[in-house]
Amino acid sequence: MSGPAVSEARETSGATTGLLLGYVRQQGGDDAVTEVLRRADVPHSTAELESLALWTSYDTRIRLFTAATEVLGDPRTMFHVGREALGLGLGPSLVLLIRAMGSPRQVYRQLPRAVAKFSTTSTMRVLESGATSATLSYRLHEGYRHSRLDCEYAQGLIGAVPTVFGLPPAEVVHTECESDGHPVCLYHLSWERRRRFGGRRRGEGESRELLALREQLRILQSAAADLVASDDVGTVLQRIVEKAAEAVLAPGWVLAVADPAGGPALVHSAGLPAAEVEALAATLLAGADPGPNVVAVDVASARRVHGRLAAVYRPGDGGFGHEHGMLGAYAGHAAAALDLLMALETSRQEADRAGTLLTLAHELAEATEADDVCAVVAAALPRVVGCDSAAVMLWDPAAGCLRTAAHVDPDESHQRLMYETPLHAEDVPELVGMLTDREPRFLRPESSSPVLQQLLTALELTDVVAVPLVAGRTFLGVATASWPAGRAPEVLAGDVLHRLRGVGDQAATALQRARLLETVRHQATHDALTGLPNRVLFLDRLGEALTTTPAEQHVGVLFCDLDRFKSVNDSLGHAAGDELLRQVSARLRAAIRPGDMVGRLSGDEFAVLLPALARPEDADRVVARVLGCFDEPFRLEGTAVAVGTSVGVAVHAGGQGGADTLLRASDADMYRHKKRTPSPPRLASSPQHPEGGHES
Repeated sequence: MSGPAVSEARETSGATTGLLLGYVRQQGGDDAVTEVLRRADVPHSTAELESLALWTSYDTRIRLFTAATEVLGDPRTMFHVGREALGLGLGPSLVLLIRAMGSPRQVYRQLPRAVAKFSTTSTMRVLESGATSATLSYRLHEGYRHSRLDCEYAQGLIGAVPTVFGLPPAEVVHTECESDGHPVCLYHLSWERRRRFGGRRRGEGESRELLALREQLRILQSAAADLVASDDVGTVLQRIVEKAAEAVLAPGWVLAVADPAGGPALVHSAGLPAAEVEALAATLLAGADPGPNVVAVDVASARRVHGRLAAVYRPGDGGFGHEHGMLGAYAGHAAAALDLLMALETSRQEADRAGTLLTLAHELAEATEADDVCAVVAAALPRVVGCDSAAVMLWDPAAGCLRTAAHVDPDESHQRLMYETPLHAEDVPELVGMLTDREPRFLRPESSSPVLQQLLTALELTDVVAVPLVAGRTFLGVATASWPAGRAPEVLAGDVLHRLRGVGDQAATALQRARLLETVRHQATHDALTGLPNRVLFLDRLGEALTTTPAEQHVGVLFCDLDRFKSVNDSLGHAAGDELLRQVSARLRAAIRPGDMVGRLSGDEFAVLLPALARPEDADRVVARVLGCFDEPFRLEGTAVAVGTSVGVAVHAGGQGGADTLLRASDADMYRHKKRTPSPPRLASSPQHPEGGHES
């Protein structure tokens, strides 16, 4: 349960602090209340201290008692606070509790149990009990320093019991006090008989009971309205505990309900250690008996049982009979609020999913690259499916493996692992099965193959749903939705799988379209015969190199023209000529440096882009390797055919000029020196043409 910003021991109920501030306000006004809080230096506001749901520490209680006594200047302040409890607005639940016992004698007999409504630091015992008298002992637990102010408050409070029945206060004789070194405080009480005040005739006590019932009803109605007005599960659960704590004073609370989203149970608590809360929540949700010191009720409506609500007392203490009914009434309103909230939450989720799916459709329509499609799908899956992480993996038929193209996970180390871990079909039987039957898979570490088990464990995932991405008969990849321990919905084969498949179908269509667009783009920028970049793409990359190459480096272009290509076509046919061009392109790609690019400009003309030359003469080494490509004859139609080439060189070293100019310069250099002996290249600051060509 969320409470004040500062957490402290739950040892004093809001009934005590509320009575104290009410008395101070009655005697000295709001300014006196402000001064008490200032002197006591407590970490709570006036509103918090007057709330029955707030429990504070024993230390806070004594500091408030001391400050109030000082501010009002009356050493009997705390006795008066207890004695005038009824007039100060003692909680209606306490008034009804006392009235339900029937008489002062019965109240005093049950007083040891009722003490837990005010404090967890003391124990009261009944030593003697008669029709109009009783002797009680009151002992502070070990580890606390006794305060005479606390003792006086207790005297006033227990003496006020008969006033709830319309009788005068009890006379209290305090013979022994812990503050004086006695082991316990002893109180001797005597009070008047009830019959002297009218027997069964309605009197002041009955009127107070009626007022308390009306106030309890008002609080109950207010709680119902407040819960219905809440707009999220966390707020509703917090308010259920807060409102119940106002209805029934108890030092500890636990509320355990099923998660509307299908995840692990939601538990709110107050005043209990975490380990105790976990164990008690499990007991409550299992429907087992939580023990005699726990008052538990079902949070249930006509539609469903959401969970259970429990007031928890110290071992040996327990609730009173009517409290079960009161808690049941609160739990009924809580269940109705949860029903409404779940309906609203379902509507919001459906609206959010619809909006996400619409956005997904628009983004997929605009995505023209496969990587973009995968990123859009992976980002949408958590909102559409309700998973914690998601991935899209593409099938690489050449390597026979799945590679992660997009992954969404709050842990960056998990993302790195996914991108670095291809899944090879030979190592993952689940992938082989999916390739065969095109059906989804539900994966858990304990039932997966070793490679998958290792990956899921490293990713801290316990539940994964994987659906194949299929276009026609083509397997494109896999989309996955994943959850860590305790987060997955109870059923994955229903709505979750349906939504994941729906997104997967959209993804497959978009990926197929992206691949077709990629094919069209490739055909528009590459030579169909050799697969090399064509003139358009070559000039584009050359222009990019001229723009991005650092000033201290140079850009070079080699222009290559095949010798005797026409004679090959004429003597062996065009098929042999095409094969020659393919073999030439393969040799040129093998000869260039990493980062260089070969392009086929037209016919038998090729060009090589050298984007990063430290010195202009470095082009000579590439030229030598290019010429070396033609040392060995080519095998065409079973015949060895010797083919040579002429190479022109142009090197850009700054200044004016662009890609077209540099390419023309290398072309002109090639033709100018086609028949000359090789010579080293010279700097060509476009539009100037360099001198120096090479021939093989």
